[in-house]
Amino acid sequence: MPGALDFAVNVRSERPPSWLTARLASRLGDLGHYPSAVDVERATRAVARRHGREPGEVVLLAGGAEGFAMLPQLRPRLAALIAPSFTEPEVALADAGVPIHHVVLDPPFRLADAVVPEEADLVVVGNPTNPTAVLHAREELLAMRRPGRTIVVDEAFADAVPDEAETLTGHSLPDVVVLRSLTKTWSLAGLRAGYALGSPETLARLTAARAHWPVGTLQLEAIASCCTPEAVEEAAAGARKLALLRAELVAGLIAVGADVVDGCAPYVLFTVPDAALVRKRLDAKGIAVRRCDTFVGLDGQYLRVAVRAEWTQVVEAIAEVVR
Repeated sequence: MPGALDFAVNVRSERPPSWLTARLASRLGDLGHYPSAVDVERATRAVARRHGREPGEVVLLAGGAEGFAMLPQLRPRLAALIAPSFTEPEVALADAGVPIHHVVLDPPFRLADAVVPEEADLVVVGNPTNPTAVLHAREELLAMRRPGRTIVVDEAFADAVPDEAETLTGHSLPDVVVLRSLTKTWSLAGLRAGYALGSPETLARLTAARAHWPVGTLQLEAIASCCTPEAVEEAAAGARKLALLRAELVAGLIAVGADVVDGCAPYVLFTVPDAALVRKRLDAKGIAVRRCDTFVGLDGQYLRVAVRAEWTQVVEAIAEVVR
């Protein structure tokens, strides 16, 4: 609703930073032409430098969601999805007729408890996971590797974690693909920009049926601009500030009786008595939070809220409802 406090979405700000908007605006005059090979190479090399990879290990994406849409191109016989998790990989794989097995983690949603079928030749996991905010250890992710299996790690929120802890972006492994999105940290939900990192052979399979010019000029500019050392440091500083803000939000939620899932992401998953009523009352107050019974492995007692500077308003509203 207009004027609502939206704690349901995880885009960091209302709009991109002014320097990024200016760079995008400077390219508007180029929209009469197809995206250039020079821009593709510039953005690809920027991503490669940012993560210490070779350019051949980079594929530029129209948002991380495009990476999910291409997963069926890997021709998996059985896809294991670590749940609770983001729902788009399941939609893409199911639409392609790929058999799916949900590896449902119980609270506190730790990967050490995952039992992945040995026959699964594709495993998809978020890190940190949406909506739980749990950050899995790098060693636990790599422990799922098997001959003939591909591990796809969704790191859409990894740049919002201080020091990008547990990221696999710097690991050149033949059976691991990492998906990154610029949407959340840089407030580019309306532009759709991201990239995939993996072996050239796996990325070639992933993009085998891709259309020509899949990433536009403004997306290429956004990717190149957000991978400069200056932008990376800005994102890192923002992640540190978010971590402090998150700690305050978590403390506030606990103080009003919520049971918070331990995590590290720009959102918080928690349970509260009568969660459906709480969400309804918050909505009446103009505060939107995310219901979580739409995620495999969660029920109606769970809610998710984004980390925002106005966190006191949602905590105070929850306290009123609980009282």
